[in-house]
Amino acid sequence: MLKEHKEFDNEFIREIKALIEARNADELKLTLAEMHPADIAELAEELDSEDARYIYHLLDNETAAEALVEMDEEERSELLDDLPSETIARKFIDAMDTDDAVEIIRDLDEEKQEEVLAHIEDIEQAGDIVDLLQYDENTAGGIMGTEMVIVNENWSMPECLREMRQQAEDMDDIYYVYVVDDEERLQGFFPLKKMITSPSISKVKHVMDKDLISCHVDTPIDEVVQMIEKYNLVAVPVVDSIGRLVGQITVDDVMDEVREQSERDYQLASGITEDVESADTVWKQTRARIPWLLIGMVGGIGTSIILGKFDQIFVAHPEMALFIPLIGGTAGNVGTQSSAIVVQGLANNSLKVGNMLKQVAKEGLVAVFNAIVISALVFAYNYFFGSQPMLVTGSVSISLALVILVASLFGTFVPMTFEKLKIDPAIATGPFISVTNDIIGMLIYMGVTLMLLG
Repeated sequence: MLKEHKEFDNEFIREIKALIEARNADELKLTLAEMHPADIAELAEELDSEDARYIYHLLDNETAAEALVEMDEEERSELLDDLPSETIARKFIDAMDTDDAVEIIRDLDEEKQEEVLAHIEDIEQAGDIVDLLQYDENTAGGIMGTEMVIVNENWSMPECLREMRQQAEDMDDIYYVYVVDDEERLQGFFPLKKMITSPSISKVKHVMDKDLISCHVDTPIDEVVQMIEKYNLVAVPVVDSIGRLVGQITVDDVMDEVREQSERDYQLASGITEDVESADTVWKQTRARIPWLLIGMVGGIGTSIILGKFDQIFVAHPEMALFIPLIGGTAGNVGTQSSAIVVQGLANNSLKVGNMLKQVAKEGLVAVFNAIVISALVFAYNYFFGSQPMLVTGSVSISLALVILVASLFGTFVPMTFEKLKIDPAIATGPFISVTNDIIGMLIYMGVTLMLLG
């Protein structure tokens, strides 16, 4: 049946709740049958856990499993906490691919994990899940699936075709047909075109393609993402330390990771220290935001202390205070721009930490041009329209030029240093750079003014 994307409004939610309250199972089944599993997951998130459980009870196992995978982690955990282990195993896990099953089971507490695994009917599937749970969830082994079509290099073409048909019966999608030797070591992949064009070839190894990109079970997820993007792959085979094929990662497996990483980096750059969403509690959102707000407060107090040391300058030239926001804002903006470019380059692997000096030199050259343009425009404004004393005009222009240079180099150097120290460089695109550059900007401004005063 063709599934259409469903837009939810308050009226539709009220209708669903009314059907649930009336326990009108037949009408609900008809409505759910027309919905995509992802839309059912979104609907379940709009309901309380009891109503969501009733919705899932009406679905067939395959649809229920697909919808559960699409749910938000917190909403899903709340739903599963109230379900018996046997129901989780029989209703959901039995109908899932191993990678999805591992994702679900990993979020359960240890005792419930064991109970769910004990109720899985397919012993082989349960064994695969147990094996996958041993891998770090941030590595290729932690997100790979074991559902693959595998053929032996020594099989004849008729034997190969027969085995492929048998293996494909239990699979939803086939991306590649992998070729292994007698020790299950990955040798290449089997081009399906050869089956049509060269049906008389005696063995698979005579037509297999050895030009295959693979990754190790311990390869970090971000490297797998870069690999898929660089080589335009739809799936990547995963091998163990001796080259045996143990699983594959498909492009849809890493898309969720890409989205989550992007959200984490965006929140981190915005000064949010935890992964939070709008639906989270007030306490959790406050806890995630307050650390960098406190750091920003300390930075603001530090700036005030610096300016307080030069109160005599402001008494003699009060108009200088008018340009404090300009100096501080420019420092923060320039530093954020520079750090954002570096962080992006580090993320997509187009920039290497080993090229730090080259990148710093390049950013320094860009900063020189920016400094000339900005400081010249501010000087012209103050000279022709601002009616400011030449001391203030010169101090502001020179300070701006120096601030742009320093902030650019600082914004480049800091994230690359963080990357080298194994600290998430996304921190350097947020309040850290803004607060630091505000203080540096004020020091430069006051220092230049003192020099001009002699």
